[in-house]
Order: sequence, then structure tokens, then C-alpha cells
Amino acid sequence: MREVIMSSGFVRNNINQFAIVYRFADFILIQLCLLLAASLYPATLSVHYQLIGLIGSTTYLLSAELFWLYRSWRAGTTKEILFYTLVSWAISVVVVLSFMFLTKTSDNYSRYVLISWMTISPFALCSWRLALRYFLFHIRKKGYNTRSVGIIGMNETTLTLMEELERNPETGYRVAGVFDDRDISRLPLKEGTPLAGRIEGAVEAVNDGKLDQIFITLPMTANNRIEQILHRLGDTNAEVHFVPNFFVYNLVHSRLCNVGGLQTISVFDTPMRGATVAIKRAEDIVLSLGILSAIALPMLMIAIAIKLTSRGPVIFKQNRYGVDGKRIKVWKFRSMSVTENGDKVTQATKNDNRVTKVGAFLRRTSLDELPQFINVLQGKMSVVGPRPHAVAHNEMYRKTVKYYMLRHRIKPGITGWAQVNGWRGETDTLEKMQMRVQYDLDYIKNWSLWLDFKIVLFTFVKGFVGKNVY
Repeated sequence: MREVIMSSGFVRNNINQFAIVYRFADFILIQLCLLLAASLYPATLSVHYQLIGLIGSTTYLLSAELFWLYRSWRAGTTKEILFYTLVSWAISVVVVLSFMFLTKTSDNYSRYVLISWMTISPFALCSWRLALRYFLFHIRKKGYNTRSVGIIGMNETTLTLMEELERNPETGYRVAGVFDDRDISRLPLKEGTPLAGRIEGAVEAVNDGKLDQIFITLPMTANNRIEQILHRLGDTNAEVHFVPNFFVYNLVHSRLCNVGGLQTISVFDTPMRGATVAIKRAEDIVLSLGILSAIALPMLMIAIAIKLTSRGPVIFKQNRYGVDGKRIKVWKFRSMSVTENGDKVTQATKNDNRVTKVGAFLRRTSLDELPQFINVLQGKMSVVGPRPHAVAHNEMYRKTVKYYMLRHRIKPGITGWAQVNGWRGETDTLEKMQMRVQYDLDYIKNWSLWLDFKIVLFTFVKGFVGKNVY
């Protein structure tokens, strides 16, 4: 949930008020770990060690900022926190080692001290975060460090919000009451709903210090009423959150933008902006180089098998849509006796006589996709992203599947969120393609380095085969 506060007509990101303390704690902890590593050897903390300590700490803080590690994690997951802590520290290690290499000063350091410091630090950084997080969870469940919440508007969005807050008591949000001006007979109440009166009562409760936060769940069509409520709440100290009604959740990576002094909300956007572009590209290069190094020999053997068992090229280059709908050539090991690449492309079906014997095995195991790691190095594809379809299929499905073309807001991938959830292979019904697109859009909305990591892990754990792959 994106938290926002309204002030003087502008929308601003909610900032964790303890973030400065967290940054200071991280900085000191990294320095203490270096001191501990030096004492274990023992070694004298010369100016050289102090310098790399400063470089490591500063790089870690900057990396943590990049991954929003210092935001409020009331509604975040523990796995994400630990993942981004380790990634931030890994970047710091790379920077420190690069500094030592470029300045040719590695002889000034004890390798024992360096290895100890680089091992102890991530353990310490993760440990104190876990300890603090579970301490906060514990006291919140007991009623401490909580936030008293009032919800304005009684509808399906309200019920969903209340279910989420009840399911996650560790967030510390406690619903004190729901406020709505309509007659009770018109409200979709459920048993136990804490209906607290009219909307004016929410403003009074805030002024009396009974509510810390307000969630507005009115539909966006009621913009005049919302404006009136915001005007009243703008004269209070409560944090105000706007929870859009259902259709807003179909927006692709919506975000706040500025046009001069006017704020807008982007409707169909891409998560690949600014530093995220570099992060995604670095991820692709590292993964593709590592995987290509491991599969070079198997790829050579596959190429020989294709050449010896059927006529035609080893690599089949098919026109597909890349990022922003631009055409790219996607490489695959040829698995059929034909190389269809025109305005009409027929999907492979069960017992398809166009599929060669070697091709059938390659398709079942997804080994025919291996050359696409070269596409990744070329920058045309990503390791993780929506699977690219033939141009003919794109032109067909864009007319029948809602929001189909939005899956091209980012680079296509070799594996994706739809594939690891079982939606790969033949799409012989419209419903199958709709489900695939739904998962693709969900990936774009929620993209993160952590999500990519999970998809790559699931791809290896679940394997590359699928029951609908022919």
C-alpha cells in the first residue's frame, strides 16, 4: 500500500520518522564489525582500514537508500528486508574490493580481517533488523506501538482493507471505527463492523486525539466529497491515506508525477525508471553471463543434434514484440521442420507433426529457449519478464484480451511470473491467455529485485517443463 499524506494541496511520500536512527545504527554497526574483525586477528586499525570502513559504510547507506530499506516496513515482509540488506552489503563489498584493486593497495590489508569483516557485517546487519522487527511485532500484538485507524466510507474496498489489517496484526494498525453518511440500510455491513457514525465524527475524533490515521475508501467518482473531507482533515495532524476503489488496482505501475507545479498520477507506466534501469540491466548481465558459461557445452551438443537430425538452420530467429511494442528478433533452437515467421503463426499443439523428434524434447524441457540468453546480453530481452509472443499472436490477442499490450511496458523475459505459476505452453483458449496476461501485469505492477530473485529460484526449483508445452 502506497502511503501518502495531504498537505497544502500536494501529495508527499510518508517518511519513516526513525529512519535517521536506523542509518546511524547501520553506520556504527559496520564500523564495530571492522573493529571486531581486526581484534580477532589481531591487526592495527590503520588509516587504510578506516578508509575502507568509511567507503563500505557510505556505499551501504547509499545502496540501502536505493532499495528503500529505510522506509516504514510495517506492511513489508521479513524476506524482503533481509534480501535488500544483503544486496546492499554485496554492493558495498564490490565497491571496496574495486577501490583496493584500482588503487593497488590490497597489500595494506590482512585478507583474514577483510574476509571476517565482510562476513560478520551482513550477519550483524540482518540480525539487528530481525531482532528489532520481531520486538516491534511482539509489542504491537500486545497493543503497544499501535496506530488508531479511522476509515471513511463503507464499501467493498473497506471490507478488504479491514481484512488485511486484521490478518496482519504486526502492522500495529487498529481499526477504531468506520464512518459513513449514508443510512445504515444502504451499507454493506458485515458482522463485527465497527460502524462509528457520520464522517464529521471522524474529523472530531482526529481533533480529540482519538485517531492517528485516516483511510479514505470512497470511490474516485465522489471527488467533490473527497475534496471536502481532505479540506477538513487538512486542518488536523492525522496522517491521511487514500485507498482507491477497485479499478485503480488495474493500473500498471501507477506513480506520482509532476508537470511543473501540478501533480498527476501516471496510469500505464513502467517500473524501469532511473536507477532501476541500471539495476535490472546489471542483473541481466550477471545472470546471463553466468548461465551462458555453464550451458555453453550443452548448447553446442544441442546444435549438433539439431543439425544431424533435420534440415534447416540451428537457430530460428522469430519476430516478436519487445519493450514498447518494438519488433525484435528472438533466438531459439529450431524445434520444427518449418520456420513460420509471417502474418499467420500456428501454435504448436499436442502431437504436432511439425515438431521434430529432437525438437519435442527441447520444447518439453524449454532447452530450445537457451539461445535467448544471448538476446539478454544484446539488451533486447531480460532474464525475467513477460514471455514474448509471435507478432501474429500479438495482433490477434490485443483485440480480444483486455490490457494485453501493457505487458510490453518492460522487456520480455526468458522466464516470468506467469510461467512459474503454471501459465506457459499452449494457449488454446482465450481464458488461458487472459490468465497469462493477468500474471504478466501483476509482475509489472509489483516489480522488484526481490520478485525477480523469487522467479529465478522458482524456475530452477519447479523445473522448466510444463503440462501444456508441446
